[in-house]
Amino acid sequence: MMPGGRMNPKQMKAMMKRMGINQEDVDDVEEVVIKTKNKEIVFKDAVVTSVTVQGQKTFQIVGTPQERERKREEAEDDGGIPQSDIKLVMDQTGCTAAEARKALEETAGAPAEAILKIMSSKM
Repeated sequence: MMPGGRMNPKQMKAMMKRMGINQEDVDDVEEVVIKTKNKEIVFKDAVVTSVTVQGQKTFQIVGTPQERERKREEAEDDGGIPQSDIKLVMDQTGCTAAEARKALEETAGAPAEAILKIMSSKM
């Protein structure tokens, strides 16, 4: 509850500005998808608001969520490493697919770390 009772929207906006909080609606949102490892949470009727507090931007989603099984967009090799990650490491380092796969396995699937690992071993 705000001190002094209710505030009108104009007063609230002025107070938020003094506190360094900026809030704005995100226009023309068609769909919001939150992807987890095994499922997707989809908001088709979403109203999205962006809130910036001390340089940190957060988003607020209001709508009706629907859960669905996640669609796999990229093929994974037998080790569970996405082919796109293997290709990325190969493109950035000039290594073979086997070297890229090994580096990705050693870095828990982190492409940036795998690239650094391969580049440092070439020096």
